[in-house]
Amino acid sequence: MAATYETLLVQPLDHVLVVTLNRPASGNALNLAMVEELNHWLWELYVDAGATRCVVLTGAGERIFCGGGDMKERQDMAPAALRRHRALTERLVRQIADCPVPIVAAVNGAAVGGGCEIVAAVDFAYASDSARFSLPEVKRGISPGAGATQNVPRACGLRRAKEMILTGEMFPARQALEWGLVNKVVPGPELMEETLAVARTIAGNAPLAVRQAKKALDIALDTDFATGFRFELEAHYPTAQSRDRVEAIAAYAEKREPVFHGE
Repeated sequence: MAATYETLLVQPLDHVLVVTLNRPASGNALNLAMVEELNHWLWELYVDAGATRCVVLTGAGERIFCGGGDMKERQDMAPAALRRHRALTERLVRQIADCPVPIVAAVNGAAVGGGCEIVAAVDFAYASDSARFSLPEVKRGISPGAGATQNVPRACGLRRAKEMILTGEMFPARQALEWGLVNKVVPGPELMEETLAVARTIAGNAPLAVRQAKKALDIALDTDFATGFRFELEAHYPTAQSRDRVEAIAAYAEKREPVFHGE
């Protein structure tokens, strides 16, 4: 996780990694370079998370979390570059889903198009009270292509997803909270403090247990109960025999905080 990026700021804070989409002058739009770098960062995290136990994803500045695709760049893109962008975007959606540690979004401003799709793709999200959301693809002559038709119904229900996607209209943070797209809305100046607090809570839990629980949760809506429960038990067994489980029991008996090692 030591790589230096052109479009991302990556800041480790103990066991929490803060990743900032860092193109504020362009609305933190997803240009080709940013999509490439997001894929690289997620792949590195997948291969070796190191000390990272939770990720906070946010945007630079106070107005925009992510403005979606970089329309100015796309206007002059050659067909080969467009195909590359499309393939990398597809890979990005899959890598967010496959990330071994939880990703929590701190939505500091507008989340439009692909930016809103990222919010729907991560594990959960907190939002500033000034944040706004939209999936305007149908207004631009296309349908969503970064997971919205799959992730938004899972977060908000099918009928709400249809309303969001088929109208393409902008809606405020409070509505995103009511509909289930975000988990909490807080005043803008408190957003990172609140998001980091929940990320640190997650990071303070047993890392292997968090990873295994995340795996089981991620298939909950994709299978029947009996199959999902079998998956849950397979995820549970390694944690029941882990060093961290022994440590948790010892810490409880000794009335102290456990020291987890992720094994």
